[in-house]
Amino acid sequence: MIRLPLLWLVFTALFIFLSGILLTWICYEIAHRRREARKLRGWTRCTLCAFHFKAEPSARLQICPQCGAKNEYSPIKPL
Repeated sequence: MIRLPLLWLVFTALFIFLSGILLTWICYEIAHRRREARKLRGWTRCTLCAFHFKAEPSARLQICPQCGAKNEYSPIKPL
């Protein structure tokens, strides 16, 4: 049997509990960033009016549906 003072037992239990919460939070943030990046794939932003629109990556020049300006395709980068 392992002998532990009460203070160390409480500290160990608290450390394990908080480590679990931290690990869950980190995993959630990684999954959230992947979802956001997948959602923004294929979207671009107009350099003139800053309107976001769905663009074909195969076409070199994209025409903005809001202002009609021609834009080169550049994917939106997530934060």
